Amino acid sequence: MRILVVEDEVDLAHTLHTGLTAEGYSVDLAHDGRQGLWMARTGEYALVVLDLMLPGLNGYKVCAQLRREGNATPILVLTAKDGDWDQAEALDTGADDYLAKPFSYMVLVARLRALVRRAATVAPPVLAVGDLSLDVAGRVCRRAGARVELTPREFAVLELLARRAGQAVSKADLLYHAWPDEALDPNLVEARVSALRKKVDAAFHRQSVQTVRGTGYRLVDDRERD
Repeated sequence: MRILVVEDEVDLAHTLHTGLTAEGYSVDLAHDGRQGLWMARTGEYALVVLDLMLPGLNGYKVCAQLRREGNATPILVLTAKDGDWDQAEALDTGADDYLAKPFSYMVLVARLRALVRRAATVAPPVLAVGDLSLDVAGRVCRRAGARVELTPREFAVLELLARRAGQAVSKADLLYHAWPDEALDPNLVEARVSALRKKVDAAFHRQSVQTVRGTGYRLVDDRERD
């Protein structure tokens, strides 16, 4: 079971990595908010352990962005900010649990186990646009029942288009979603959209990924054209 730990205190992050690995988890580390957001979007994580006071993008914003995008991965906030208002804001932003530093490692592990049990009762989101489906948790794309292999960037671009199906999505939004650390060059989006069209459209004789002139792209159910 994979866990993402987003923590800028390097020593603490490595201590958590060592301890949670000993508990049987596979642990990935991120040391700033933007890297954590990218990894949470593209990885298959059972849990995210998230600090609030992060460089680049604070934990509140990371949590809020994931929830806006429909990412339901359980989030446990682990932070030195232990005021009532801090806890309330984190939970209202979408966190599932909150643990203040310094903390009991035994309590942390117990809370992670509880979040895993709770999440097991919730079906992971599947986005569907016509016969194109995206299993967000499993990072699996299918068209007409056939699996389509996508790179993490391609999946991220297609995921945002699917979440806003039928709507025009700007290149800037797609850049920020798929390249949060390097969202500068719109050619990155154009190259990935071109690859997506080959994989999810041309290979199935479809035209669901459309260009919106002057704006960006949109994903539609094009089956009525058949």
